[in-house]
Amino acid sequence: MTNKLANNTSNITAEHSTDSSAAIKLHWSFWFGVSFFIAVIIVVLMSTWYLSKKMVVDEHLPISVLTITGDIKYTQRDDVVKSLAEINLANFFQVDVNEVQQQLATLPWVYSVSVRKQWPDELKIYLVDQTPIALWNGDFLMNQYGNVFQANIEQLTQKIPQFFGPEGSENIALENFNNFNKLLKYNDLSIDELVLSERFSWQLTLNDGVLLNLGREERFERIARFIDLYPQIKKNRKENQQVDYVDLRYDTGVAVGWKPLAKPMNKPTAKSGVYNRNIKKDELKINV
Repeated sequence: MTNKLANNTSNITAEHSTDSSAAIKLHWSFWFGVSFFIAVIIVVLMSTWYLSKKMVVDEHLPISVLTITGDIKYTQRDDVVKSLAEINLANFFQVDVNEVQQQLATLPWVYSVSVRKQWPDELKIYLVDQTPIALWNGDFLMNQYGNVFQANIEQLTQKIPQFFGPEGSENIALENFNNFNKLLKYNDLSIDELVLSERFSWQLTLNDGVLLNLGREERFERIARFIDLYPQIKKNRKENQQVDYVDLRYDTGVAVGWKPLAKPMNKPTAKSGVYNRNIKKDELKINV
């Protein structure tokens, strides 16, 4: 009996000791979790405060970096900077990229423009300049889409052909120019000047100085006829002569006018775009 009592007492003491250890571990785990949670809250609050303070400061930062890229042949960086002088760039967040884009689109050589902001202080601009393919009526330029614009002609880096025609005929002139050139290139010829009259009569001046009078009808057939006859025409020239013009308005054959080699070629006036070349008495008529 005595041994049993002693054993029971030992068991009770061991169980009490185990419960006490478990309670201590639970107590420390609880407070460790609470402390960790509080630390996380503090870090979050401090981070939020820091970011808020930085954003308030950054709101007053101006655009200080201007990056200009793209297909730019004529527009100068100074042109862009001067254009943007009318826009307030003192606050990064308040700069309206649409306003910047509209402002830059007014530059004479700009065909298209896109603008975006790069945090914290950069404005990125992508420009594409116009591609001038011809002068239009002496004062304007035409791009590859037949759109007319006005810019400083002195900035052109290469010679381009001249077009003359009535208002609204830009696309017709460009389309026919391209088609004419496709035919003429077989004789290593190209068009320097194209004149379209109010009555839609066509005149072409080639890169060798020869004027072609095509009239209004069958212009492509007449170009083809000229290509066939041009070698024969040049063989018929006299010494110290060169072809001045070829009149292709005949149903059969052509009329050829001559000029001395030293004679300068008459130029069209910017107002009318019509050559002052009259049919000469000594012209050569070639029938086909």
